[in-house]
Amino acid sequence: MRAFFPLAAGVAALMVGTLFGWDSRIVDALVAPPASVRAGLVAAAALLGAGLLARAIAGLSLAGAPGDARDLAGMVRAVRLVFLAVAAFAAGAGWILGSPLPLVLALVIAGVDVLETSFLLLVVGERTRSSR
Repeated sequence: MRAFFPLAAGVAALMVGTLFGWDSRIVDALVAPPASVRAGLVAAAALLGAGLLARAIAGLSLAGAPGDARDLAGMVRAVRLVFLAVAAFAAGAGWILGSPLPLVLALVIAGVDVLETSFLLLVVGERTRSSR
């Protein structure tokens, strides 16, 4: 059941983004909040992106070198963190520019990535269990 939580979170993120996208007032409030709030959001997105990227690099380095036994699930999780970092940087760019497009891209990147890597983790988990 725990493996399906990220899958549900990815679907929920895409659905919430779609629902909010229909109301221009909500989009305007999210894209162009007051300058001090925008600065805080940009800083938070940059810090989050840098932290996710650092964790992804650490995860990829632990996943195994070519020729060694590789931790496929660890590699998939690390790649997930890379894409989530890209989504965080895109969201930050959206607030810097005051444009909804990068925020939409961030939501799509994060939602699709979580869905995709959740499926991959389910497959890797089944493959690992069946090879024992």
